[in-house]
Amino acid sequence: MTTTARAQGATVWLTGLPSAGKTTIAQHLGERLRAEGHRVEVLDGDEVRRFLSAGLGFSREDRNTNVQRIGLVSEVLARNGVLTLVPVIAPYADSREAVRKRHEASGTPYIEVHVATPVEVCSDRDVKGLYARQASGHLTGLTGVDDPYEPPTDPALTLPTQTQSPRESADAVYAVLSERGLV
Repeated sequence: MTTTARAQGATVWLTGLPSAGKTTIAQHLGERLRAEGHRVEVLDGDEVRRFLSAGLGFSREDRNTNVQRIGLVSEVLARNGVLTLVPVIAPYADSREAVRKRHEASGTPYIEVHVATPVEVCSDRDVKGLYARQASGHLTGLTGVDDPYEPPTDPALTLPTQTQSPRESADAVYAVLSERGLV
């Protein structure tokens, strides 16, 4: 990539259940893209919720607000030449569709990736202890368990992370970016 050419940005939205591997995949992909000289930002759902969406709960309305805020930031970054990786649960199809439409309206590439890890595998991984807290009665509203998750109906890519490593998943996302001329 030359310094005189304007970098092409895009949003890669990784949606899936808690502990599906979204953030790990985004980290692997981000490392590879940075090593190639691309401008990359990872908008991790947990970090964004702590800072940009502090005070929001987990009602459908609050989750939608959180997703729309992340969608706005990712679209602005991508429109300005940053490859933006967004590992966020984003459980509702209509919220994700609104983010997609925001990108389409500005002509900004948007790639939805379904990190399609079965809930049983996510529960075994239980990276943050959420499934254990839910099982013990200390947590309600866990996406995919006692709160809905609406899987994408037409993602650009579906990753079966129970059968591939995080690096293999990141490589599959990279291949989609390459096919679309974004890397």
